[in-house]
Amino acid sequence: QADSDEECAFKAVEQIRLGNANILMKGLLSTGTFMKAVINRDTGLRTGKTISHTMFYEAPSYGKLLCLTDGGMNTFPDLPKKADILENAIEVVKKLGIEKPTVACVCGAENVDPKVQSTLDADELSRMERFNDAIVYGPVGLDLAISKEAVHHKGYKNENAGYADILLVPTYEVGNGIGKAMTYFAGAKSAGIVVGAKAPIVLVSRSDNAEAKLLSIALAAMM
Repeated sequence: QADSDEECAFKAVEQIRLGNANILMKGLLSTGTFMKAVINRDTGLRTGKTISHTMFYEAPSYGKLLCLTDGGMNTFPDLPKKADILENAIEVVKKLGIEKPTVACVCGAENVDPKVQSTLDADELSRMERFNDAIVYGPVGLDLAISKEAVHHKGYKNENAGYADILLVPTYEVGNGIGKAMTYFAGAKSAGIVVGAKAPIVLVSRSDNAEAKLLSIALAAMM
């Protein structure tokens, strides 16, 4: 019970800090108010790691879970931040039993363009020794990330392309757009959590249905 959204968020975070709760979940309050309590340097849940959002989608046409990151927390991440975001996502996917996940660094096209920073970042990420426990490739368009047929027709030379476990997007706008399209056009089931804090955080939209919220709680419990 609280007298304002701000107080409600503070009290919920406090319960995590006191060890009285294991999972933090956003209810009917704005994401901004909720996350402000989470990232507060004095009373929040920071760990020193980058806090990022991982969203999982199950679309009938794809055949396996697809992780999308980061479409909800980090707006316009630079290269070091993208590396942190990817590290978080790989950790989550591994806890779901995927030992060596395939990661597609999604951009507007598969060519490295010096004028397009996202393609330079994707190329750099694909070469980082930091991710030897995953298969990272890019830059690629969304089609080459999820369609073996597109890989074949375009003659894209990467045997791991076309069936990604993780989509790393360049900005939150791209991630949010792909995610909403998965839900509303593809009818995908979804579950999302924020990781990198002292406890897993269930961050769902207020418009999400009960099933999406329940699946997100289940995902958080597995973390």
